[in-house]
Amino acid sequence: MSSPSAFSAYPGRHAHERTHRTRVRPGHGLLSGKRLVITAAAGAGIGSATVLKCLEEGAASVVLGDTHGGRLAEAEKQLGERFGAERVRSVVCDVTREEQITELLDAAEELGPIDVMINNAGLGGSTPILDMTDEEWSRVLDITLTGTFRCIRAVGKRMVAAETSGVIVNNASVIGWRAQAEQAHYAAAKAGVMALTRSAAIDLAAHGIRVNAVSPSLAMHPFLEKVTTPELLEQLTAREAFGRGAEPWEVANVMVFLASAYSSYMTGEVVSVSSQHA
Repeated sequence: MSSPSAFSAYPGRHAHERTHRTRVRPGHGLLSGKRLVITAAAGAGIGSATVLKCLEEGAASVVLGDTHGGRLAEAEKQLGERFGAERVRSVVCDVTREEQITELLDAAEELGPIDVMINNAGLGGSTPILDMTDEEWSRVLDITLTGTFRCIRAVGKRMVAAETSGVIVNNASVIGWRAQAEQAHYAAAKAGVMALTRSAAIDLAAHGIRVNAVSPSLAMHPFLEKVTTPELLEQLTAREAFGRGAEPWEVANVMVFLASAYSSYMTGEVVSVSSQHA
């Protein structure tokens, strides 16, 4: 089940004692009438914040995919009560399984042609490269990079068939640009997402489909705090010019911009969402 703050406009204080308190900005109809699909969209991270922001920006429908069925059902219930059940649907989806991606997109197309797909699914982990197993390496790449590829391929075919100008937004990471200990698999996967974004954008431009990505540095949410040591969080936070990590909704704002007509001339771009020192 999702935490009470998963879709809250005011996330609580985090374990590393941030004092900054941010506010969600009101919507302006940037996605009015659009039909969206978002992966890894339940819980309390970037995905759930993006779902919330898309609905606030007037999306006609948002179909949520996630591997955690209970958390997904709770997210659908909360969002349906707030925005209307007809605007929210959820489907269990593991992006390593082609048939589940198909089921997710089929459910979305029951509401009409898909306008936007946001590929947020990813998996991290911390293992020194000398200790990293083939299984660890392959799992991170299969979910984070190959899963994004599968989703782009699947939704791209549907957008082309529907003859509508679609938008795809991927979630990369600044770790695809910079070195960080014990992150070889995740860094390779996220660098791959960046390269995939650029190449897919060229392939799909002739069909009027735009493909861009965000590259967050540090977005704070309960799951990250659960799997990351306080010492590492302190180190990562110290790299940020503002002395804090981003709130998930601050990354979601940029995803919404890339999904909207305000970025109509952008494709193949990776936009850093970061306050890191130069």
